[in-house]
Amino acid sequence: MRLGELSKALRDAHPGSGVARRVRHLDGWLDRAASEAAGAGTYDHAETVRDYYELCNGFMVYGWGESLHFAPLRPDESLEESKVRHQRRMISRLELQQGMKVVDVGCGIGGPMRRVIREAGVRVVGININEVQLAEAKKLNAEAGLEHMADFRKCSFADMSAIEANTFDRGYAIESTCHAQNKQRAFAEIFRVLKPGALFWGQEMCLTDRFDPRDDRHRAIKRNLMRGIALYDIATFEEVNHALEGAGFQVIEGSDWDVREGPSTPWYEPMESRHGTLGNAVRRLPWGRKAFVAGSKLAEAMRLFPKGSAEVVRLLDRTAGAYVAGGRTGIFTPLYCFLARKPLRA
Repeated sequence: MRLGELSKALRDAHPGSGVARRVRHLDGWLDRAASEAAGAGTYDHAETVRDYYELCNGFMVYGWGESLHFAPLRPDESLEESKVRHQRRMISRLELQQGMKVVDVGCGIGGPMRRVIREAGVRVVGININEVQLAEAKKLNAEAGLEHMADFRKCSFADMSAIEANTFDRGYAIESTCHAQNKQRAFAEIFRVLKPGALFWGQEMCLTDRFDPRDDRHRAIKRNLMRGIALYDIATFEEVNHALEGAGFQVIEGSDWDVREGPSTPWYEPMESRHGTLGNAVRRLPWGRKAFVAGSKLAEAMRLFPKGSAEVVRLLDRTAGAYVAGGRTGIFTPLYCFLARKPLRA
């Protein structure tokens, strides 16, 4: 996405002038959730996640590309090349065959979806609660000539009641179910819409076994990650597997894909130092993010960006810092990847 395209995307997504107020409201979601836990409100985390992506989507695409997820990195690859390799590995694990019907759970703007369609020849239905992302996904699919192979449902992945049971041959969820307020309930709904014998691949943001709940710094990093990424909680690997099994899935494999033999690059490096082509990398680097905050203020004054856009960039800058802190301490990974199966007799 170029700067001119970002300007248009932001104006389309935020036609009003209350962006800064919306950012402040989003930033306080942890306190609202705590009040609900104390029985003092009716907090719905799905609304927080929807607002998060509505506010941040344009800037996220500008900085990270159409595929809004992390990937195992190699020194000889750009971030974009690593994401392609990662998606192809998912396609291989799912054993996709031409003509299958696949559900993309939390499809974002459809970056992985378009690769799945092109390379596997399958039909994909994208699930998303965010109208801004759905509109962008439909536009990009049409530009790619793939609209006839994709469909969309505007709903929460925790409630896909408009979709009949036993509909899909395969399913995948890339950094989406990590947002669930109740992970087992979300997995149970995915289980319901998959056919018996179907494979389900997922990528979750998780705490590693290095996380120490007694460590003040670890707890602070966890809270900053939850606040900045709109994660209701951050599960451990074991908790993800337990939720899958509780929903009825058979877990075939699950591991942190950032941990492997041979030359590798930490998953958080693009937000800490240069990785990839210079133009794209600058947008993600600490000094580049700080410069973009100042540039966003100028763009607001020139009426190129909606007023309050700089507050969104600040939020994303803080979140990038939380990602790096979680990665450097080794207590957090966005690359816990699993493969599960719905039994033939469920």
